[in-house]
Amino acid sequence: MKILVHLSRIIVGALFVFSGFVKLVDPLGSKYKFEEYFGESVLDMEFLIPYALAFSILLIIAEILLGVVLLLGCRTKITLWSLLGLTTIFLFLTWYSAYYNKVTDCGCFGDAITLTPWETFYKNVILMILIVFLLFRMKDIKSLFSVRVSQTITILSLITFIYITYHVLVYLPIIDFRPYAIGNNIPEGMEYKGDGEIPKIHDFYLEDAQSDLAPVILKEEKVLLVLVYDLDKADKNGFKDVKTLAEEALKKGYKVYGASASFTDELILAKEKYQLPFDFLFCDGTTLKTMVRSNPGLMMLNKGTIVGKWNWNDIDSIEL
Repeated sequence: MKILVHLSRIIVGALFVFSGFVKLVDPLGSKYKFEEYFGESVLDMEFLIPYALAFSILLIIAEILLGVVLLLGCRTKITLWSLLGLTTIFLFLTWYSAYYNKVTDCGCFGDAITLTPWETFYKNVILMILIVFLLFRMKDIKSLFSVRVSQTITILSLITFIYITYHVLVYLPIIDFRPYAIGNNIPEGMEYKGDGEIPKIHDFYLEDAQSDLAPVILKEEKVLLVLVYDLDKADKNGFKDVKTLAEEALKKGYKVYGASASFTDELILAKEKYQLPFDFLFCDGTTLKTMVRSNPGLMMLNKGTIVGKWNWNDIDSIEL
């Protein structure tokens, strides 16, 4: 029985650490998922949308830290009851998503692993069973280290997780699981493989008033895209640096385009206000948020291959 207890502890702890880590490196992805859950068509709790980022950060850090503590085997009672509470919430949300077909991907493993709502629900059922089993067998869970060592590891882990969160919010995710990762080729990602699966990139377009310019742009060798998924939510402090970079890129032979889901009139006014030396093309907002976790953000292409992505905070490091 003790072997089963230790095995269950390792499985639950490792799963929470993995689940938390793949979201920790990209907390904005979890923020967008919370916004989807809080939306009118799902839970109809739109008053919580402004707090989506705070919810995502707290949940991610709690998830991964509880996993670490469980693996250490310390603070067993409060850890297991906390994990039970989190799993109960996840169980309800995934059941709700699956039964009512509201959210097709819960985001429990970020963009690293995509599960259907029902697959996620059954995963949470198994987790719940294992946690309840551990609650009944708490006496068999022993700490791997002394109290002081366990506390030190826990505190250092918390500090590390907070620093990683800060870093990826100021810059970009340190690991990119999305189809627009550096090195990926967008046209190849848009190809149908003939296996019935939807291509990983299926909603990429860059439209002007007349047509989709994406096929032409993806053939260019030197392209710089300025991505602004929502002009109202953009950090306006970034446009001064974006202007300087765009002017330098144009001098060096780059084709520079803006891409946004905002209204054309607003983009025209923004172009004039910040004296931006490029025109904006229309692209779906969700696609833009998937392409780069920054608003504004930058992406460099060479014949459709992504050779660089940056948060506007990191413009000084861009070499043209």
